[in-house]
Amino acid sequence: MSQGDSVTQTVPPATAPAMPVMPAAMPDVSDRVRALHARMTLEEKLAQLVGFWLDKGGEVVAPMAGEMTAGSGGADQLAEVTRHGIGHYTRVYGTRPVDPAERAAWLWSEQRRLRRETRLGVPALVHEECLTGLAAWKAATFPTPLAWGASFDPELVAEMGRLIGGSMRELGIHQGLAPVLDVVRDPRWGRVDECIGEDPYLVGTVGTAYVQGLQDAGVHATLKHFVGYSGSVAGRNHAPVHAGPREVADVFLPPFEMAVLDGGVRSVMNAYTEIDGVPMASDPTYLTGVLRERWGFDGVVVADYFAIAFLEVMHGVAADRAEAARLALEAGIDVELPGGDAYLEPLAAAVRDGRVDEAYVDRAVLRALAQKEELGLLDDDAFAGEPPDVVDLDSPAHRAVARRLAEESVILLTNDGLLPVTRWTAPPARVAVVGPNAHRSDALMGCYSFANHVLAHHPGVPKGFEIPTVYESLGGAFRAAGLPEPELVHAAGCDVEGEDTSGIADAVAAAASADLAVVVVGDHAGLFGRGTVGEGNDAESLELPGVQRDLVEAVLATGTPVVMVVLGGRPYAIGWALDQSTGSGPSADRRPGAVLQAFFPGEEGATALAEVVAGAVNPSGRLPVSLPRSAGAQPYSSLHPVLGGPSDVTSTDSTPLRPFGFGLSYTTFAYTDLEVDAEVAAGGSFRAAVRVTNTGTAPGADVVQLYGRDLVGSVTRPVAQLLAYRRVPLVPGESVVVTFTVPSARFAFHDRRMVRVVEPGDVEVWAGSHVAAVADVEGEDVPHATGGVITNARRSEKRELPGTATARATLVVTGDVHEVTVADARVVTSVVTP
Repeated sequence: MSQGDSVTQTVPPATAPAMPVMPAAMPDVSDRVRALHARMTLEEKLAQLVGFWLDKGGEVVAPMAGEMTAGSGGADQLAEVTRHGIGHYTRVYGTRPVDPAERAAWLWSEQRRLRRETRLGVPALVHEECLTGLAAWKAATFPTPLAWGASFDPELVAEMGRLIGGSMRELGIHQGLAPVLDVVRDPRWGRVDECIGEDPYLVGTVGTAYVQGLQDAGVHATLKHFVGYSGSVAGRNHAPVHAGPREVADVFLPPFEMAVLDGGVRSVMNAYTEIDGVPMASDPTYLTGVLRERWGFDGVVVADYFAIAFLEVMHGVAADRAEAARLALEAGIDVELPGGDAYLEPLAAAVRDGRVDEAYVDRAVLRALAQKEELGLLDDDAFAGEPPDVVDLDSPAHRAVARRLAEESVILLTNDGLLPVTRWTAPPARVAVVGPNAHRSDALMGCYSFANHVLAHHPGVPKGFEIPTVYESLGGAFRAAGLPEPELVHAAGCDVEGEDTSGIADAVAAAASADLAVVVVGDHAGLFGRGTVGEGNDAESLELPGVQRDLVEAVLATGTPVVMVVLGGRPYAIGWALDQSTGSGPSADRRPGAVLQAFFPGEEGATALAEVVAGAVNPSGRLPVSLPRSAGAQPYSSLHPVLGGPSDVTSTDSTPLRPFGFGLSYTTFAYTDLEVDAEVAAGGSFRAAVRVTNTGTAPGADVVQLYGRDLVGSVTRPVAQLLAYRRVPLVPGESVVVTFTVPSARFAFHDRRMVRVVEPGDVEVWAGSHVAAVADVEGEDVPHATGGVITNARRSEKRELPGTATARATLVVTGDVHEVTVADARVVTSVVTP
C-alpha cells in the first residue's frame, strides 16, 4: 500500500527483482540509548538480539523445538549464558506450570542480578504468548480470536486486551506475542482458530482494538504473522504461498497496516512462509520496504520461533546458520527468538570475517535498546520495587469480560423454533447432554491456551481456574432463565477422533429417555498432530472428525428434539445438519431443530452456550468466516469477483452453507430508510445511514453490516465487500439510525501499476444482515456470469437464507483517480441516534 506524500508501490510487480539490500540506516534513538550502544562489545550487542528459553524441556510447543537447542536450558546456566547480557527471557511463566507469585519473586531477583552482575546492567525483556489470555498457569482463558471476530465487537476486545495486559505487567512481562492478523483463506489450515476472520477490515479493526488494549496496560503487542502465512497452499502449515502481489497488498497487508498506523503497535513477528519462493524471514521488500519505509514502523521485528534457522534447514536458501543470520538481519529481523541459534556464535563469526556488515547489527541493537528504554528497563529504578506476593490472574473482572465475549460470539446457524427453551409450553423435565465435547473443559479452549498448549504435557496438574463444561452449566442456565432445573443425563457417545462407535448406543439410550438432547461435537485443539485443529493440525476433510456425524444421526433417529452444538476451531461442512437430509435410514428426513456454532469460547463459554439454549441469553454472534460447503470448494472467500463464486462455467458450487456475517437471533430485525450521499470525491468520505428496528418480541443485539460493490474497475473487483459494521442492542420495538462516515479509501485497490487507488465511477452501497442478504450478491442466478452464453446442466443450487437487507443505493465517485497514501483515513466511524 502506498504511503507518504508521494505514491510508491506497496510491492514490486511479480516480474521485478526483490528489493535490494541497502546500507543499514540507523534508527533515531535517545542520547541514553546511543551512549549505551557506544559502550558495547560485539558480544554484548549480539546478546541483546537473542532470547533464552528457560526451563524448556521435551514438550513440543513450537515447530522443530526439539531439534533446536541453542538459547535454552535451566536456571543453573544463567550466569554463564548472560555473561554478556541478554535480550529476552522466553516464556518465563508459559513453559511449564509455575506458581505466578513464586515465579514473580524469582524473576525480580533474576532481573536484579542482571543489573548487578552484567557489565552494562541491562535487564531482560520478558515475552509470553497471550492469544487467549496470558498463557500461564492459573490465568484466565478468554475466547479464541475466531470468537473475537464472531462478536464484531472491537470495544469489548480492547477491554479484554487491557485486562490481559494488566496481568502481564503485574508479573513483570513486557511483550505479548499477539494478535494474529492472518486473514483466513482456507479453513483446512490448522491455525484458523488463531485468526479473527476472512475479511481484512474485520481482522484489522478487531486486531487493532486488541493491540490498543494490551498496550494501554503497558505491554507491547506483537503482530503476527507478517505476512501471507494463512495463504499457504491447500491450507498446509508452512507450505508455500502462491499469492500474487495484488492479493498480498489488498488482502493480507491491510490489517497489519491498520494496526501499525492506527494502533501504534510496537512489535511485529515474521511469517514462516515463503511467497513466490522467497521466505518472509529473508525478504527486505516487506520487512523493511513496506513495514518501515512505507508505513513508518519504528518498533522491533522479532523472529517467529526458529524462523531464522529454518532459512537453512527448511527453506534451503542459506548454507549455514551464519548465512541465515545475514539474510534475516539484512532483511529487517532485529531479534531472534526463542534463543540464539543464528544470532550468537554464527553471526559473530560472520561479522568478524567480514561476511556481515556490523552496521546491521548496530541497527538492530539500537532498536532493541530503544524498546527496552520505552518499557522502563533502562531506568535506574527498574525492578527496585517488590514483586507481587498475591496474584489473581482470573479475577471477577476477567471472568465478566470472558463471559460477555463468549455470549456475543455464539452463532445460531439454524432454528426451527426449538430454541429458546423458555418458549416451550412445558419445559423439558429430562435433558440428555451427549457428545465428545459435552463434558470436557479442554474443548472450550484454543490451541494457544495454556491448558492445551502446555498442561497437555503435564497430566494430573489441575488447570488452576474454574472452567465448567456444557453438561455442568445447563442446570444453572435453566435456573437463570426462570425455568425449573431438569434432570441431566450424560453420555459421551464417542471421542472427538477415532473410529470407535461402541459408545454411541449409550448416547442413544440417554437421548431416547429425554425430552431434549443437546449434542456437543467439534474439535480438540492441540499442536502438531495432537488434536484436530491448531498449529500443525491441518485437515484434508472438512467433515466433523471421527464418527461424530454418526453419533448425531443416531441421536436424531430417536425422534427426541436435538440441539447440535459445534465447539471447534474451524468451520466444518455440516450441510447435512442444516439444510439437507442426513442420509439413508430412519434419520434420513431428520435434522437438528437448532444448530449453534461456538469457536472455542473460553472459560465462560459453556455458561454462555447453556444460557443461549435455555433462553437467558439471546445469541448475537455472526460468522467471521464462511461456513464451507465442502473441502473441495476451498479455498473460498466472500471477498471474491464474479468468477470466484458459482457460475455456469463450472459444474462445481463454491457457495458456502452459511455466508460471512450470518447469524440468527431469537428476535427479528428490519432495515429501512437507507440514505447514502449521491456522490463523493475520490479521496473524500461519504455518509450512509440506515434505520434498524427490533421487530420481534425479545431484546437482542444486531450487527448492522454495510456492504459495497465497485461496479467497474481497472482490475476485477469483489461482488461484495464489507465496508463497515456496528453492533447495536435493541429492545422489542426499539428503532435507531446507524450513520456511517465511510472513507472512499474503503473502495481502494491496487491498479495495474500496483499503485493503490480510488477510481472514479459508480459503486453500490447497501446494508444487510450478512453478505448474501441481497439476492444478487451470493447465490445469484448464474447465467448473469456469462450473460446466458453458457448454461451448465448442473447449475448451482440457489438457496433462500434468513436475512434482511436494504435496496442498493448508487454512489458516484467523482474526480480523478486518487492515489492513496497513509494520510488517507482507513477506519469507518459510526454513530447511533434515535
